[in-house]
Amino acid sequence: MAYYQPSLTAEYDEDSPGGDFDFFSNLVTKWEAAARLPGDSTRQVVVRSGVVLGRGGGAIGHMLLPFRLGLGGPIGSGQQFFPWIHIRDLAGILTHALEANHVHGVLNGVAPSSATNAEFAQALGAALGRPAFIPLPSTVVQAVFGRERAIMLLEGQKVTPRRTLATGYQYSFPELGAALKEVIA
Repeated sequence: MAYYQPSLTAEYDEDSPGGDFDFFSNLVTKWEAAARLPGDSTRQVVVRSGVVLGRGGGAIGHMLLPFRLGLGGPIGSGQQFFPWIHIRDLAGILTHALEANHVHGVLNGVAPSSATNAEFAQALGAALGRPAFIPLPSTVVQAVFGRERAIMLLEGQKVTPRRTLATGYQYSFPELGAALKEVIA
């Protein structure tokens, strides 16, 4: 989702502008341009994914220990949006894009229900049966990850999968609570 500019108020869909405001947005733009095939003879699909929730590592792998110890909570202010998707739905969107000939262009690989980072922390805590109120201060995030990478954690975007839904894709995990319960089971 680094393609879209961080905002506490804007809502982005597949047609929203982006891709030219920082290192990561430029990287996404260049990656998408490099993958683009010349001409219109081949159907092309680009999936822009949010934070992928799955078992055995990834984002959840880094979060579980502090949350299991009751030390989890929002990152920074917690007000930033946290676009997420269950790994089965990301795989499902990719399969749908391959199999459905009417699918083309950009698809946002995010769940249809949005959450702020604080809401995500609360849902993860609830799925684990643990409290989730100890925030991770912005200064710590910046010290650990560096300024550029910290932006991805401290500043989010509200991204909707408007076109993904319009193509007929049916989510297996449209709600955060059910997705997290499945991931940590």
